Amino acid sequence: MTAAIMTIKLLLLPGLLCDARLWRDILPLLPMAEPLVADLTLDDDLGAIAARALAAADSAWGPGARFAVAGLSMGGYAAFALWRAAAHRVSHLALLDTTARPDTEEQSRKRRALMTLSEQGQFRGVTPRLLPQLLHASRISSPLAQDVMEMADRVGHAAFLRQQRAIMGRPDSRPGLPGITVPTLVGVGEADVLTPPKLADEMAAAIPGAVLHHFPGCGHLPTMEEPALVAGAMAAWLAR
Repeated sequence: MTAAIMTIKLLLLPGLLCDARLWRDILPLLPMAEPLVADLTLDDDLGAIAARALAAADSAWGPGARFAVAGLSMGGYAAFALWRAAAHRVSHLALLDTTARPDTEEQSRKRRALMTLSEQGQFRGVTPRLLPQLLHASRISSPLAQDVMEMADRVGHAAFLRQQRAIMGRPDSRPGLPGITVPTLVGVGEADVLTPPKLADEMAAAIPGAVLHHFPGCGHLPTMEEPALVAGAMAAWLAR
């Protein structure tokens, strides 16, 4: 008789201009997970985003249920907000291609410039010239690049503005890292230029017992670029 696989509730938090496509290819490789992809497009404040994600978890799994949380990029910022709001609900935490640091002045300046263009009707989502910031160089001309651009178009300019406001308003999460007490995975694409590996290393060093993975051949979106590598790391994390 084959033993039944114990399922783990898994709340997935996408990044800026990302939707469920970000996680699609890893989910068949995580049979132990009962996944729920949160919608991070409706609010312009990370506290509100975390509250909406918690409400979605309550609706799916019942009030008070515990669940694992995985966030990539902006999803990592949302994961920190959710941890601050309801740490007792979180059984595991995965922080992928993200940072605990707040925006620098230069980063916020660039975001405001992009927002101004979008407000003037010049929203371009992810264009070919932006792909080198998101994907490994070997994938810039691949079908995956088209997937990334289409995903950004689905999210759209109104959500882009809300997400950028939320990102700029995020606090410094570094002081709270030593207080994270659940099994934690920190992962990053080896060639990520937006949130480079040194930022993942910083987080992993500060979180007690965190496991660190650098994903070779990946940029900022390893769940799409090398889903088997990421799923392997996540399966080991969920088993802890």
